[in-house]
Amino acid sequence: MLDVARLDAGYGAARVLDSVSLTVARGSFHALIGANGAGKSTLLKAIAGLLRPSQGRIDFDGAPIAGVAPARIVARGLALVPEGRRVFGPLTVRENLQLGAFTRLFRAGLAARDAVGARLDFVLATFPRLKERLAQQAGTLSGGEQQMLAIGRALMSSPSLLLLDEPSMGLAPRVVEQVFDVLRGLQRHGLTVLVAEQNAAVALAYADRGTVIESGRIALDGTAQHLRGDDAVREAYLGV
Repeated sequence: MLDVARLDAGYGAARVLDSVSLTVARGSFHALIGANGAGKSTLLKAIAGLLRPSQGRIDFDGAPIAGVAPARIVARGLALVPEGRRVFGPLTVRENLQLGAFTRLFRAGLAARDAVGARLDFVLATFPRLKERLAQQAGTLSGGEQQMLAIGRALMSSPSLLLLDEPSMGLAPRVVEQVFDVLRGLQRHGLTVLVAEQNAAVALAYADRGTVIESGRIALDGTAQHLRGDDAVREAYLGV
């Protein structure tokens, strides 16, 4: 579904990614793990169109998307849940979710309203807590509720591939488990998931496959089970 080949990207003269290659299979739960500053966020931003790579290829569903505008990438079925949630604090939960469906409305006009309504029902069934908070300002939600809202907003665009950048950041262990349980459930219903996480233990516990990125380069790639048993991964990321 997603094929990244020999990708270089960075910020100005500072190159962060150095010839990165990554393949995410359709229907998989793929974990991208690495320390802070390893290049996880940069890679997700490049895939989502928020950062133009200086070299390399990104193919999504067989079509090149490197350098394509983010809105067009979302319209093709790829959505990013950014690090730090980035919800619109002054807006209500409902308004945040409606913004997630903007590309669908823009492409299909008023005829899409029924589909958007059905999608909203799906998101609220996935996150019942949000249904209780629809009229509440997003900035007054707890950290866990804001993460649910950020994921729900991305799901409103009906993606086939969902990228998540550090979804466990700042959350209590119980909430982290709830969030990853939801992601596993979404995967079982056909959604492909790529999650970038410093919390390697959680990410690899839920993932089918994993990739380790270090200093902007891919260090290891394999099944999650293999990575959990790798001595270097266990020492560097799992604390055992």
